[in-house]
Amino acid sequence: MSLSWSGKDQKNANQPAATGQKRPRNDAGNKVTVVLGAQWGDEGKGKVVDLLATEADIVCRCQGGNNAGHTVVVDGKEYDFHLLPSGIINPKSISLIGNGVVIHLPGLFEEGDKNEKKGLKGWEKRLIVSDRAHLVFDFHQVVDGLQETERQAQEGKNIGTTKKGIGPAYSSKASRTGLRVCDLLGDFKDFSTRFKNLVQQYQSMYPSLTADVEDQLKKLKEFAERLRPMVRDGVYYMYEALHGPPKKILVEGANAALLDIDFGTYPFVTSSNCTVGGACTGLGIPPMNIGDVFGVAKAYTTRVGIGAFPTEQLNAIGELLQTRGHEVGVTTGRKRRCGWLDLVIVRYAHMINGFTAIALTKLDILDVLDEIKVGVAYKLNGKRIPHFPANMDVLQKVEVEYETFPGWKTDTSAARKWNDLPVKAQNYIRFIENHIGVPIKWVGVGKSRECMIQMF
Repeated sequence: MSLSWSGKDQKNANQPAATGQKRPRNDAGNKVTVVLGAQWGDEGKGKVVDLLATEADIVCRCQGGNNAGHTVVVDGKEYDFHLLPSGIINPKSISLIGNGVVIHLPGLFEEGDKNEKKGLKGWEKRLIVSDRAHLVFDFHQVVDGLQETERQAQEGKNIGTTKKGIGPAYSSKASRTGLRVCDLLGDFKDFSTRFKNLVQQYQSMYPSLTADVEDQLKKLKEFAERLRPMVRDGVYYMYEALHGPPKKILVEGANAALLDIDFGTYPFVTSSNCTVGGACTGLGIPPMNIGDVFGVAKAYTTRVGIGAFPTEQLNAIGELLQTRGHEVGVTTGRKRRCGWLDLVIVRYAHMINGFTAIALTKLDILDVLDEIKVGVAYKLNGKRIPHFPANMDVLQKVEVEYETFPGWKTDTSAARKWNDLPVKAQNYIRFIENHIGVPIKWVGVGKSRECMIQMF
C-alpha cells in the first residue's frame, strides 16, 4: 500500500466533510502472530518459531539482545541463534531486527558467520535491521561484568546476567545517551564524539574501566559498512508490511514473562519488556494488528541464575530433569535449576499476555517418572493467594500446593499425533489446559521440528 496521495485524494480532503457523516475506518491490515515465553525462558520458543517460520513472510525480533539463546534443529543440523531471528533459516522469509532490540555488532556478524559454516546461506540478504535500534558496545559488556562484581561485593549476591552488556545498553538508552544504528550510519565524526563521551561517562562511574576507544571506533566503522545494506526505517517497513498484500508476519519474543522488566521476578529480570507489549513498542505495531499470541511453556520449570523458584527440586528429581533435559543455557553454558511445572506462573503470564494457545514442550523428559507433580496454587501463612507476588521476599516464603499425577512410564519421543501419547500423558496435558484456561496447540516430545505434535 502506497503512502502517496493522488490528486483525487487531495480534492476530497479539501472538501468539508458532510455533516453527521461518519468517517470510514481505515483497513486494519495484516495481523501478526507473537510467540512468547511463559516461564523464565528456555521453554523451546525457537522450535515453535521455526515451525511457524516455514510459512512466514517476515520473522521479527522485538526486544532483548544477544542475551537470548534459541536452538533450532533442521535436517540434523543444530543452529544457535542469539540476535538473529530463528526465521533466518527459511530462505523465503525476511528477518527483521526491530527498534526494541539492542545490537552488539561484533556478536551479530560472528553469529551469522558461525551459522553460515553450518550451512546457513545468504542470511545477510534476508536480514533487515531497524535504524532506531540501539547499539551495545564492548565497553557495555565490561560494565555489565563490573556491575555484577559490585553487587556481589555489596549485597553478597548478583543478578546472574549474561554479561552481554544488555542492561548497561538499555540504561544508556533510558538516560538518553545511547547511540543507535542511524547514528552509526550518519556523520561518523559526530558519532565518534558521542561515543567518546559515553565511554567517559562510564569511566567516571567505574574508574577501573579501560577501553581502547580508537580501536573500537575503527572496528565500528568497518561494521557500519557491512551493516548499511541491511538497514531500513523499521516503522515504515512494518507499516507497509501490515497494510500491503496479505502477509504472514511472526514476532519472536526473547527471554520470557517472568524475566520481564515490569512483570518479572524483579530484580532478577532482563532489561526489556518480553511480554506482548514489547511486540508493539519494539516494532512499532499498533495493538489492533496483534493476532494470535502463542505462549511456550515446558512440561516442567527451569530457571537460570538466582532468584525465587517456588517449585524447584533440590533433589534427585531436579537432577534427573536437568540431566534428561540437557538443561544448560545456550548463551551462558550455565546449568539450569529445575523443578515441577508451576501453573501459577503460567497463569500469571496468561493474565499479562492473553495467550490464544500454548505450546507445551519437552513432555518426553517426564517419561521415566513414577509420579509427576504440578504446582497449582501458592499459600501464604496457610491461606491461598490469588495473585503472583511482586515482592521476592514474599515469593521465597510461599508454600506450593501440588496436584500429583501417575507417570506414564512410556517413551513418547516417537509420538507424532495425539493418539500416539499414553492416556496418562493425555490426562496430564488436559489438566494443564483446563487449569490455565488456554488450549494447548502443540506438544513437544523431542528436539527436532517433527517432534511437535499439532493438536488443532
